[in-house]
Amino acid sequence: MADFGFNEHHQNEIINYMRFARSKRLLRLKTIDSCFEELKDSRLVEETFTVDEVREMLDGLQMVVRGEVEMELINTAHTNVLLLRQLFSQAEKFYLRLQSDISELENRELLEQVAEFEKTDFKTTNKMNLETSKPKLAPLNEGGVSELLNKEIARLQEENDKLKSRLRTLESQAMSALDEKTKAERALKDLKRTQGEQQEISSLEDTVAALKEDYERSLSAKAASQKDLQENLITAKHELLRVQEQLALAEKELDKKFQQTAAYRNMKEILTKKNEQIKEIRKRLQK
Repeated sequence: MADFGFNEHHQNEIINYMRFARSKRLLRLKTIDSCFEELKDSRLVEETFTVDEVREMLDGLQMVVRGEVEMELINTAHTNVLLLRQLFSQAEKFYLRLQSDISELENRELLEQVAEFEKTDFKTTNKMNLETSKPKLAPLNEGGVSELLNKEIARLQEENDKLKSRLRTLESQAMSALDEKTKAERALKDLKRTQGEQQEISSLEDTVAALKEDYERSLSAKAASQKDLQENLITAKHELLRVQEQLALAEKELDKKFQQTAAYRNMKEILTKKNEQIKEIRKRLQK
C-alpha cells in the first residue's frame, strides 16, 4: 500500500475518499454518455440534416453537458468543504490549528503522482512524498492527549468557579439594584401622586376664581341692565304721557275743527229737527 506520510489509519481514509470521488466521477461520466446516447436515439433518425438543425442539436447537447459538468464541479467543491470541516472540527477538539497551502493544490508533479496512484487502484509500491516545506504536526500519544484534556478540564473548572463567584456577585448586585429600583419607583409614585394632588388643588382654585369672576361680572352686568331698564322705563313713561297729551290736544283740535265745518252744522241742524219731530210724535201718541 502506498505511503502518504501518514499512519495506516489516515492512509486508509485517504484511499476511501479517492474511491468515493472516483465513483462520483464515473457516475457523472455515465450521465454525460447517456446525454449523447439520448441525442442519437431521439434526433439522429434522418439521413441528412441542415446546418441549422445540426447547430440546434449541438447547442442543446452543449447546454446539457455544461449543466452536468457544472453540477459535478459544484458537488465536488462542496464535498471537499465538508471533508475539511470534519478535519478542522476534530483538530479543534485537541486545540490544534491546521494550516493549508492552496498553491500546492496546483502542483503538477504531485497531481500526476496522485493520478498514477489512482490508476494502479491504490496498490502502487512507489511512495508519494507529499510533504511541504512547512513543519508537520507531531503525533499525539495517549499520554499527551490525556494530559491536554486534564489541563483543559482543570482550566475549565477554574474558569467555571470564577464564573460562579462572579455570578453570585452579580446576583447580589442585581438584588440590591432591584431594591433600589423598587424604592425609587415607590418614591416616584408618591411624588407623582403629590404633584397630581397639588395640580388638582391648583386646578380647583383656578376654577373657583374663574367662577367667582364670572359671578361678579354677571352681577355687574345685571345691575347695569336693571339700571338701564329703569331708565328706559322712566323714559318710556315720559314719552307715553307726552304722546297721550299730544293725542288729547289733537282730539280737541280735531273736534274744534270739525265743529267749525259746514257738514257739522248741517248735521247738528238735522239732529235738532229730528229731535223736535220725535218729541212731537211722542206727544201725539200720548194723546
